[in-house]
Amino acid sequence: MEKQLDPNLARLEHEPTFRHNMAAVAKGGGIVFTGKLFLDAIRFVTAFALARLLGADQYGMYSLALSALNIAVGLSLLGLDAALIRFIAVMIGRKDDEGVWGTIQVGMGIALSLSVVTGTVLFGFAYLAAERLFHNAALAPLLQLAAVFIPVLAMSEVLASSLKGFKRMDYPVIAQFVFQPVLRLILILILAFTGFDAVRAIITFGLADLGASLILISYLNREFRLKRPINTARRDFKGLLGFSLPVWMSGMMVQFQNNLQALVLGTLNTVTSVGIFSIASQITSVSGHFTSSINTSSKPIVAQLHDRKDLKQLGQLYQTANKWAVMVQLPIFLLMVIFPGALLSIFGDSYTQGATALIILAAADLLNVGTGMGGIIIDMTGYTKLKLVNSILRLVIYLGLDLLLIPRWGLVGAAVAVLAGEGAVNLLRLVEVYVLFKLLPFNRGFVKPVVAAVMAASGALLLRVWMSLGSDLLNAVLGGILLLLIYAGVTYILGFSQEEAFMLEGVRNRTRKFIAKFTART
Repeated sequence: MEKQLDPNLARLEHEPTFRHNMAAVAKGGGIVFTGKLFLDAIRFVTAFALARLLGADQYGMYSLALSALNIAVGLSLLGLDAALIRFIAVMIGRKDDEGVWGTIQVGMGIALSLSVVTGTVLFGFAYLAAERLFHNAALAPLLQLAAVFIPVLAMSEVLASSLKGFKRMDYPVIAQFVFQPVLRLILILILAFTGFDAVRAIITFGLADLGASLILISYLNREFRLKRPINTARRDFKGLLGFSLPVWMSGMMVQFQNNLQALVLGTLNTVTSVGIFSIASQITSVSGHFTSSINTSSKPIVAQLHDRKDLKQLGQLYQTANKWAVMVQLPIFLLMVIFPGALLSIFGDSYTQGATALIILAAADLLNVGTGMGGIIIDMTGYTKLKLVNSILRLVIYLGLDLLLIPRWGLVGAAVAVLAGEGAVNLLRLVEVYVLFKLLPFNRGFVKPVVAAVMAASGALLLRVWMSLGSDLLNAVLGGILLLLIYAGVTYILGFSQEEAFMLEGVRNRTRKFIAKFTART
């Protein structure tokens, strides 16, 4: 008897062409990038509202409870969020709905079970932790309340990752980047009229995420009918856990190294330097939103191409996605390098002493982007043990250079440690991907953004030398505008590649359709 496919999987039977895959990467990356920008904006408004409503003491306890909640969710997932993206994408490529159903079952089952366990542990030890670790018994009820929502957040992440495996980046963005933060802010503003405290702040967070989870379930059911016999699934516990555990351990190391660096900087230098370094790091992290968005949308496609052994198209994806990321990152890098003091002065004059550190962190970020999505390829092709080795190496470099350089150079020493750690690991990934697949992320198309960047930087530097308007921030604004105009103009004059022209045409077509629909409604 011929095997029957789920109708939603049947529409994915054909093998996508390179043009189709790049359109999916561009569309998905654009959606994720827009969602991240919106999330940053709404988070700022929410943080401002909470800070004013709660006060420093209540806000501090709320932040600690939320940190405990997020750590517990990270422990509960065991890296299954990354595993679900890869395994579901591969099963779809094989037209295997039994494998998809089994993957969803295993991911949800393990995450839900572990989240209940971690939630129970946090609930039971809440008073002990509040009194012994934080010396504040009032924190205990907040920790217990946060423990109740651990399974909700864990399921939200599992559902979002499952949808990403179906290449649906829009659904998680709508639920987690738009609906959840907006509902949370609305609940905060409503409750503010009846009195507000840390307990209600945590409740609004949990309820908003519960709403997002329900939406994600509905979206997942659209892609893959969930009302089906449980025993029709094929479950690969060993394969999923074998993939996810190294990813989980690697993620824990990254989280550990970030917290450890702040601790070392505060211990061997000053607490003030920690604050300055944190602001400089946040500036560079925002600049990486586009690259991370492209990488996120590329994950299921990389998994499918590797499963089909289509290295030619994988190489094309590697180079094209990297060129897009570099084209966007270069002008941002130049702004941070040419006007570091002005950017930091937005947060206050005391932060401008971190200008040199910002330049070094910007270089580290450019190196991370410029070496391509080697980390994504290593993850999505199943070499997760290699990922773990890379994370261990990065942690060793971070810790060793922090201890060596922070006592001598302070902020600059910490930034150099980041540059060395990220640089070493990204160059190593470059070599690893080449050894494994004989692929490199560069081609002749990279000459164009480099030429545009050189000319844009020259124009901005000349303006900075010839014109002094008395305000560093005003000079930076005018110089930044000139830099972006020159960069965009030179890029346009040099012309677009076939892939870039196709992407721009897709953007124009979608814009026309949106305008036509809006005009018809009005």
